[in-house]
Amino acid sequence: MPLGREMRRMTWLADVYPWVRALHIVSVIAWMAGMLYLPRLYVYHCGREPGSEADEMLKTMERRLLRAIVNPAMIAVFLTGGLLLLTPGVLDWASGWIYVKLLLVAGLSAVHGAFATWRRAFEEGRNRYSQRFYRLVNEVPTVLMIGIVVFAVVKPF
Repeated sequence: MPLGREMRRMTWLADVYPWVRALHIVSVIAWMAGMLYLPRLYVYHCGREPGSEADEMLKTMERRLLRAIVNPAMIAVFLTGGLLLLTPGVLDWASGWIYVKLLLVAGLSAVHGAFATWRRAFEEGRNRYSQRFYRLVNEVPTVLMIGIVVFAVVKPF
């Protein structure tokens, strides 16, 4: 019986599902936009003299991008994604695709954390990576995003 009461309490999620899903998609787009642009800023930043005008401008751009767009978008992705996972009748937990998708999302979150760490290093004048490194890292969010979308849409298993 307690499960029945819990399911009734969660039915409001089914009513707002299209709105939550729309917000989730918008949040993912914003998160990915920042995750694709931030390492590109790092590529440009590598070639600048610490303390120069360009260095200071890039520090400001990186900080604002991370704090105003990337971090809030990621939080919104997790909140709306969590609500989608809790919506009754939407997800079959016996399917394997959801676990792979969540693993890829965890990987994207780890990359996000690395980006924040590297931004801090630039801020403190102690970047130790090359432009080539950041060019390669720039591809990681794209690969993870492709996997996440494929598993979410195709649901291969």
